[in-house]
Amino acid sequence: MAEYQNIFTRIQVTGPAYPGVPLHPTDSARQPGIGHSHLLGMLGDAQIGPVYLGITGLLSLLLGAVAVSIMGLVMLDSVNWNLWQFIRLLPWLALEPPPAAYGLRFPPLNQGGWWLIAGFSLTLSILLWWVRTWRRAVQTGMGTHVAWAFAAAIWLYLVVGFLRPLAMGSWSEAVPFGIFPHLDWTASLSIRYGNLFYNPFHALSIVFLYGSTLLFAMHGATILALGRFGGEREIELALDRGTAAERGGLFWRWCMGFNASFESIHRWAWWFAVLCPLTGGIGIMLTGTVVDNWYLWAVEHRFAPAYPVVYPGLVDPATLPGAKP
Repeated sequence: MAEYQNIFTRIQVTGPAYPGVPLHPTDSARQPGIGHSHLLGMLGDAQIGPVYLGITGLLSLLLGAVAVSIMGLVMLDSVNWNLWQFIRLLPWLALEPPPAAYGLRFPPLNQGGWWLIAGFSLTLSILLWWVRTWRRAVQTGMGTHVAWAFAAAIWLYLVVGFLRPLAMGSWSEAVPFGIFPHLDWTASLSIRYGNLFYNPFHALSIVFLYGSTLLFAMHGATILALGRFGGEREIELALDRGTAAERGGLFWRWCMGFNASFESIHRWAWWFAVLCPLTGGIGIMLTGTVVDNWYLWAVEHRFAPAYPVVYPGLVDPATLPGAKP
């Protein structure tokens, strides 16, 4: 049975390089460089290239490089240009947004100005890459599902770094650039606004996060388990039903009670994954702008029990005189 535990591609067929579908006469030519990688072939297609950047791809990479360079240089400056300390402390280093005193004004460079410039460059880079994703799909005759999935992630990025700070009237509400500082910002936001666990849109986001990972894992596992019957040829089996499709459908009916087909499972997974950042962005956008304390909101709407009911004799600090409403 171990013969069929095909987690990695064990047999790689390397043929002549395939440049892809023909381009429209008015389109720029693809770069000619095409190679093969045995290591990448263990996880997917071994062919690398051809690559097509175009003007949007080139500008996106340039602006992204500007943003990352600014972040790196500011972080390097924060450790007195000590390269070893930069490498050692990198997870804790940050490019912070401007202090609250500046509101939405442009501050001095060392008081958050670099954060605004880096954020502007990074945002333009991401948006240009979205345009590239859309145009490449249209050019190859595909649907634009990838571009819309990417747009869902961009929505959450814009909420935490642009839209919510605008609504709050201060760039200081934005997330810093950095690994642990970003996580600290998330924890601080939750503490300041009464615990995001009581935010129903946060709850929905987690449902779709876990749900999408489960669906993708189950789908991937089903196709790998059907590899001995050619289950990786999903389109062929969806159009001309064969042994793999029949067995996969039977397995899902037995285990799940219904059959997510080779086509419909991708819709399930797409919606679950896309709804994760969409609902998460809504929850963050409402935090501080509409709801000041998610715990009190949850108690008022009977979404959570009040503390005195759960622990008699204790008083919720948020209900004391002088607490933020």
